[in-house]
Amino acid sequence: MPELTGSSPFNQPAHLNSLSQEVGFEIPVETVPLPSKGVLYGLGHPLSNEEHVEIKCMTAKEEDLLTSRALIKNGTVISKLLQSCMLNKIIDPDDLLTGDRNAILIAIRVTGYGSDYGVKIDCPECNEQFENEFSLNSLEIKNLGAQPLQPNMNLFSFTLPITKKEVHFKLLTGRDEAELLEIEKRRKKIGQQVEASVTGRLSKCIVSIGGVSDGTKLARQVANMPAGDSRALRKYIDDIEPSVEMKQWVTCPSCGEQSEVNIPLGISFFWPDTK
Repeated sequence: MPELTGSSPFNQPAHLNSLSQEVGFEIPVETVPLPSKGVLYGLGHPLSNEEHVEIKCMTAKEEDLLTSRALIKNGTVISKLLQSCMLNKIIDPDDLLTGDRNAILIAIRVTGYGSDYGVKIDCPECNEQFENEFSLNSLEIKNLGAQPLQPNMNLFSFTLPITKKEVHFKLLTGRDEAELLEIEKRRKKIGQQVEASVTGRLSKCIVSIGGVSDGTKLARQVANMPAGDSRALRKYIDDIEPSVEMKQWVTCPSCGEQSEVNIPLGISFFWPDTK
């Protein structure tokens, strides 16, 4: 099972480096722990076996990116933000594992607008909606929960409980997530009403089933995978994936119940003044 770190990585003091000399005044630099610890990146990747990445604190320049209608429309605004804030410009933000991207994005948000994040949520007990303020500083890192098939390779194995077939799968990257969003956009444009979120994500993750790696055959197997196998595989992927634990306890002002909820990443995450 994955482990959580003992303290949040998002409340560490910033430091200054040579970046201040380039811009004429001091810009704080943060060191962000990577949930993957770099062990899933190939040996030629700039983050191979790197446990941290350095970012500069968000400035007015990054706010320009966040308000760019062109970047928002074409879906590249988050990648451009990551690229702008990471000090190592060799890193392609779209190659980052989803969990590593999330950790860096949270750190960037904290440097720009602070750790308080107010957003509306629905009470799991009474379904009443209320505004809650989450503390991003208290989020914890969820470490990788399984060993890859080979070091420095994003490839894992799982045996399906019903069909007993061995599945080889990878964890998704920013590029994979963007491609899934684009596929869903195209489906909606041609009038397809049923979302393919389950089969779509599995198709992106799965590399082979029972030794079969042909794309057409894999798509057919994924679509016809027993629900029990599909559910078990998705749960296993979720359990082992390194990321940020996006959950906190809240108290509903209507019914008084305390519940642990998933923190929704709404529009106010990077646009805190938006209501």
